[in-house]
Amino acid sequence: MSEAPRATETDEELEDLLGFLRDARGFDFTGYKRSSLGRRIRKRMADVGTDSYADYRDQLETNADEFSALFNTILINVTSLFRDIEAWTFLQREVVPELLERLGPKDEIRVWSAGCSSGEEAYSLAIMFAEALGVDEALARVKIYGTDVDEEALREARSGLYAAKALEPLSAELRDKYFEPSGAQYTFRSDLRRRVIFGRHDITRDAPISHLDLLVCRNALMYFNVEAQTQIIDRFHFALRESGFLFLGKAEMLLNDADRFDVVSMRQRVFRRRPGGATMPHQPAPPKLRPGFGVDTHSLARSRQLRDLVLDAAPGAALAVDTDGTVVLINHHARTQFGLSTNDLGRPFQDLEISYRPVELRSLIDQATHERRALRVNGAERRVGEDVQVFDITVQPLAAAGGPPTATSITFTDVTVATRLKAEVKRVREDLETAYEELQSTNEELETTNEELQSSIEELETTNEELQSTNEELETTNEELQSGSEELETMNEELRIRTEELDETRSFLEGVLTSIAAAVVVLDKNLHVKSWNRGAIDLWGLRQDEVLDQPFFGLDFGLPTQRLRAVVEECVRAGTRAAPVEIDAVNRLGRGVRCAVQCSPFDGHRGGVVLLMEEDRSVGTV
Repeated sequence: MSEAPRATETDEELEDLLGFLRDARGFDFTGYKRSSLGRRIRKRMADVGTDSYADYRDQLETNADEFSALFNTILINVTSLFRDIEAWTFLQREVVPELLERLGPKDEIRVWSAGCSSGEEAYSLAIMFAEALGVDEALARVKIYGTDVDEEALREARSGLYAAKALEPLSAELRDKYFEPSGAQYTFRSDLRRRVIFGRHDITRDAPISHLDLLVCRNALMYFNVEAQTQIIDRFHFALRESGFLFLGKAEMLLNDADRFDVVSMRQRVFRRRPGGATMPHQPAPPKLRPGFGVDTHSLARSRQLRDLVLDAAPGAALAVDTDGTVVLINHHARTQFGLSTNDLGRPFQDLEISYRPVELRSLIDQATHERRALRVNGAERRVGEDVQVFDITVQPLAAAGGPPTATSITFTDVTVATRLKAEVKRVREDLETAYEELQSTNEELETTNEELQSSIEELETTNEELQSTNEELETTNEELQSGSEELETMNEELRIRTEELDETRSFLEGVLTSIAAAVVVLDKNLHVKSWNRGAIDLWGLRQDEVLDQPFFGLDFGLPTQRLRAVVEECVRAGTRAAPVEIDAVNRLGRGVRCAVQCSPFDGHRGGVVLLMEEDRSVGTV
């Protein structure tokens, strides 16, 4: 007992997931068969490691790329050029000649490939008509529409680019005639390609392409349930011109549409739309009333008696009402079926039960009189005890030639038996349709499984080729990495040698600067301190880490640096050595000294300067 609620819960989760896919991405899979649809979704769930539809919906909400993977799993794109060559041969030899014979020599030929996947079917149609008409005439007359719900497949179809393996069904002559080499692949010829129009279209929801001479939809209907299939066939019937052809897949049939389609070849699944449609039954005009000139009273009475006998012998109930609403005629069947009598003649019609049961007749009489036309009510039910009678009622205004209506005739045709027979026929037909649909469903399930197996085989072949290609790429990458490693080792050795040379140079320069007794300060182009030697430390008392990268003219030490700003800026601007400047300063011991400052441009640091500062010991300061 615990399994039933769980199954119901799973079905509800699947329906919620399908609604989410429709609302989030516009893909409506609600018309697909639940068995095959659920199997494919569960296959994708197993690939990503989820156990329930609710968890998989969470996966879709957090990972947008998963939508594409799911749609590719659901929409099995198994197709090829001239797939099922026997059916295409029949189409080319039997259907196309009849289609061309029916059309005028200049008439446009409109073809629709519904569910075209990656385009092979649409291009097969283009080749077929080009072979039948000649390429020039096909370019002038043929227009082919290829539609699908899979945008990724449509992108591939629009490119018209196929591998050599995909063209194997074609002879070498046809391949060279309709495809052009493009590297390792082949492209469909450009002039004929312009006559094939690809676009996204959902056959379960979108309006169909109309005025078609040929509609091809192969192995797509079998994925939908019976209700969706019925709606799709209705759209296809609307899309086709009279005597237009419908070409289905080998797992699909139209056994229940014999009133709309003729079978051209059941084996090849080719059908023809039947011409014409239902027409209104002919309504004979009421006989004209002629006055009797020169007729004696006896003859007139005899004529009235004969008229009454004719009315009583009529197969249906009838009565008449004049313009004042008075009953003027009741025949035998009306008296028998509705409990009327001759005493009701001359009574107001509205006082009789028949005026409002089984249907409201008074308003219909007013309408028929006003519009001067007959009105018909079909299938009116009247209950008599436990029995139900069914009538077709006709309300006919009666008028002389060119005159206003003088009375209204109401006739009741008993169709009870016919209605019961129709209901029984309908029930039997529904039982037969149910049995056929179950058989067709089983056949479609088998075909679907075959499609999925073929798709899996093709996926495995593709995966094997991809793995082989990946292995070759990895080998190439390994060789490149090995070569790169050798180059890096060479560069590393060169860097090591240069580093040693730089270390020696740095040590040498540091030794030179340290050995200079005078204070040496190097400034960059922004006049920030980049070097501060031992002499500068001894003279001014500031350590190197205190002054590095600091603005020179912002340092606070014994030298009044602002007096040097003009000299330094001129040296930077002119790029020449400035004359020595002597400035009174205070050394690190707090003793006043006379300091000679020499400013030179620093070529090794573009825009910088070198300041050489020496204490003039021959001159004392206060």
